[in-house]
Amino acid sequence: MATKIALVTGGSRGLGKDMALSIARSGTDVIITYRSKAAEADEVVKEIAAAGRTAVALQLDMSDFGSVLSFAEKLKDTLTENWGTPHFDFLINNAGMGATVPFLQVTEEMFNEFLNVHFKSVYFLTQQCVPLLRDGGRIINISTGTTRFSNPGYSVYASMKGAIEVFTKYLAKELGSRGIGANVVAPGPVETDFNNAMVKSNPQIKTALSSLSPFGRVGAADDIGSVVAFLCTPGAKWINGQRIEVSGGINS
Repeated sequence: MATKIALVTGGSRGLGKDMALSIARSGTDVIITYRSKAAEADEVVKEIAAAGRTAVALQLDMSDFGSVLSFAEKLKDTLTENWGTPHFDFLINNAGMGATVPFLQVTEEMFNEFLNVHFKSVYFLTQQCVPLLRDGGRIINISTGTTRFSNPGYSVYASMKGAIEVFTKYLAKELGSRGIGANVVAPGPVETDFNNAMVKSNPQIKTALSSLSPFGRVGAADDIGSVVAFLCTPGAKWINGQRIEVSGGINS
């Protein structure tokens, strides 16, 4: 049986790191990307290697559209060099950025950066990667609970993620003939360093968000990584075109 290989963008920290580690623990090799923190990415590669899987880290800046268009060749070379094949199995579009900005304070520059990172670059990176995906592969796009419920200050971020959710339905429809499935995982508030560690570093915000979930807590990285890893297993083979919210029932 051919070795399964996953690509996790933004896999050097936070949710992406746990996704990469969870996928590796399930028996899949992993390529992660990082924007600027090569040392952190190398540590994740070492952790995956310690778990008995092969891993590689590649630099990719989702805000630089030109680098996104050239990434597929770098990916193809990496796959061939390390696995002897130009193909991989699972694309997890996780890389992102965060900011809490009221609608009336959003600038065009900020809007365009969010557009590039969270929608435009995801759209075209996926287009570049699909020829390298094996038939029967999977695409998992990371969205947010704030496409279902509104949180002031997230109008730009959530709007781009809403576009990703629509995009995912079209991927499922148009790639189904190759057996390639596409799904969305939408986390609720999670205690990581995302968005300047807004939840992790602010006890009052953490307490308020915890009260919105029947479980009485915010999420942890492995609450999300385990679901993404499951979607990369045969047990999830009949899940397609779905938005899976992983939020502890917040605002339910």
